[in-house]
Amino acid sequence: MTRFTTSADGTEIAYSITGSGPALILVDGALCHRKFGPTTELASVLDKNFTVYTYDRRGRGETGDGATPWALEREVEDIDAVIKEAGGSAFVFGVSSGAVLAMEAASRLPGITRLALYEAPFVVDGTYKPRPADVVQTMDGLLARGDRSGMLALFMKIVGAPAIGTAIMKLTPVWKKLKLVAHTLPWDLRILGSDGRGEPLPADRWTVKVPTLAMDGGKSPEYLRNAMKNVAEVLGPDTEYRTLPGQTHMYKSSVMAPELVEFFSRAQRTAGPIA
Repeated sequence: MTRFTTSADGTEIAYSITGSGPALILVDGALCHRKFGPTTELASVLDKNFTVYTYDRRGRGETGDGATPWALEREVEDIDAVIKEAGGSAFVFGVSSGAVLAMEAASRLPGITRLALYEAPFVVDGTYKPRPADVVQTMDGLLARGDRSGMLALFMKIVGAPAIGTAIMKLTPVWKKLKLVAHTLPWDLRILGSDGRGEPLPADRWTVKVPTLAMDGGKSPEYLRNAMKNVAEVLGPDTEYRTLPGQTHMYKSSVMAPELVEFFSRAQRTAGPIA
């Protein structure tokens, strides 16, 4: 069942709840939402241990584009609105660009008590080609011309999808679903910022002060694994770094869930249940 909460700027944020126990909010990456992506399946595994909140980020699913122009602060406020629905505090798990958004939220919101991250798509060294410096402007131009298919094709190229795979995908119903949320791609790229140019992450970008788990997949590209090692370094001593054997950027819920249960359950053993 879809529920709605109101963000600070008046935008209605669509979300769902399943399970029981401490609150856990899942933050999607680019193009995904509750009805398109991995979080619904993951929630169905995690809800044996947590009250799991999944929500549609701005411009996706049943959440509108926003009552005010997009800004990173608005998406942080959206997470804050869901935290308030959860009783004022929650664990948070973010994936891909959602991991970067989760770090931004944890740097600003006191209600996040533990944080888990999977494969923030930074490029921090020479193991992958840097994102073009003008990629956001290019995306904006494509959107202004109504070329959502062009936006998706550019995104697929940036993430390393083979051209033949993209060509085949264009012929499937999936492509039509992706086009519905293609306008959010410039937003995700803005969340990533300039940390995709092949240089180490700045040490002062985030001020996360809660226990954090930074994860990557053992079969993921080297650049993603190096990025998560760098994330763990800059977030500081309260951050654990862990590689999930056999996983790629498209993780399996059956592998991810036990890692999250173990990490978040430690908070229960050390501090008791979250009110």
